[in-house]
Amino acid sequence: MSVIHITKANFDEVVSGGKPLLLDFWATWCGPCRMIAPIVEEIAAEREDVIVGKVNVDEEMELTVKFGIISIPTLVLLKDGAEAGKIVGYVPKAKILEML
Repeated sequence: MSVIHITKANFDEVVSGGKPLLLDFWATWCGPCRMIAPIVEEIAAEREDVIVGKVNVDEEMELTVKFGIISIPTLVLLKDGAEAGKIVGYVPKAKILEML
């Protein structure tokens, strides 16, 4: 499955997809965000049991505030619509898979 661009408009629909949702909060100007992006894309391709979405913090301020994002990159895992995990900053793939 490929990475989905998450916006305020499609958020509720994506969350109601029935699978856990991994959200990558990022920005184009963020170096660590660019470093973790290929890892997030790999996970999206490898894990059919998880929906992977990217939230651009500059474009989706409402979602950024809703999840209390103060530093990026931040990965948020939602299960059944509730937050089930959060990772702030760059981490290796193994740490992300551990959270999943």
